[in-house]
Amino acid sequence: MPGGANVETTVLGADEIILNMGPQHPSTHGVLRVKLRLDGEKVVGSECVIGYLHRGVEKIAEHRSYQQFAPYVDRMDYVAAVSNGLGYCEAIEKLLGAEAPPRARVIRTILTELQRIASHLFWLGTHALDIGALTPLFYCLREREEILKIFEKYCGARLTTHAFRIGGLQYEAYDEFEKEVERFCSTFDKRVDDYEALLTQNRIWVGRTKGIGVISAEDAIAIGATGPVIRASGVKWDIRKAMPYAAYDQFEFEIPTGKNGDTYDRYLVRLEEMRQSRLICLQAIAKMPAGPIMGKVGKVLKPPPGEVYHSIEAPKGELGYYVVSDGTTQPYRVRIRPPSLINLEALDQMVRGHLVADVVAIIGTLDIVLGEVDR
Repeated sequence: MPGGANVETTVLGADEIILNMGPQHPSTHGVLRVKLRLDGEKVVGSECVIGYLHRGVEKIAEHRSYQQFAPYVDRMDYVAAVSNGLGYCEAIEKLLGAEAPPRARVIRTILTELQRIASHLFWLGTHALDIGALTPLFYCLREREEILKIFEKYCGARLTTHAFRIGGLQYEAYDEFEKEVERFCSTFDKRVDDYEALLTQNRIWVGRTKGIGVISAEDAIAIGATGPVIRASGVKWDIRKAMPYAAYDQFEFEIPTGKNGDTYDRYLVRLEEMRQSRLICLQAIAKMPAGPIMGKVGKVLKPPPGEVYHSIEAPKGELGYYVVSDGTTQPYRVRIRPPSLINLEALDQMVRGHLVADVVAIIGTLDIVLGEVDR
């Protein structure tokens, strides 16, 4: 071979096959290209090729005022826009030395936890569809629709939901807000039981997910994985507990973890996370304070020169914003740590030794959104 390259010997004695999965593949949930090295149908290696959706969000931030850039972050993880906005607003508030009022922090927490449920519902429905189960998609979209109705009544948007302002909230909660959140939470626990009845003991589901895409706690930490991916490997790490923000320090909730770090455990962790989010919302409704929804921030923002890194526990993991101020109305530098990109680095390790059909399940269990990977 030219250059002295070696050809790996496969089980069947044939050369490896390179198979392109994507970038227009339905189970990659976006423009992700995965180059699979195959021995027959067994995966011996992979390479992710990203960037097809690249929009230069971080560079756009450096040419907009702090307020003007806020709606752009809603379009990164477009399945969890509310979470994106919370992380950005709190990062700039930290840079300004400002703080949102208590009422605003509680409403932020409610909306963010509803968004976590909506994100996990969309993940569960599409993940089940990838593996071959159609019914859960209809169930999950039914409950997600109720959350989107609350978002739409609050701020007029359903997908790229721009709910917050630097210093507080964009709008006061509408008249029936608390009752509608409570009504949704009162029925949702039974809905999660319905999902479990369909899938948790289903022998096809168990066969397609147990022991598939295993990653150990040590490897997950080394890669920098966060969110349900690392918690399913037994690492009890959640920024809401470790470094509380918004109003999370006021509420009681558990951090669900797994033991095996496989696709099945990641499924169980996300189910329990939805139950915990429901409990947080109920506690927040019960403790809703009165008062203003905006803190004292100027109409023109000029943070003092300095830098800040602030992260939150988004539905997919740690979403962090690094912002550098030079004292002007525009940030000097903005860099974003998206959980989807970091978690995607675990894909190669997770697919090795599995079949091509398992790659679909493993990509789904990472719950990536390409708008966040490519930004």
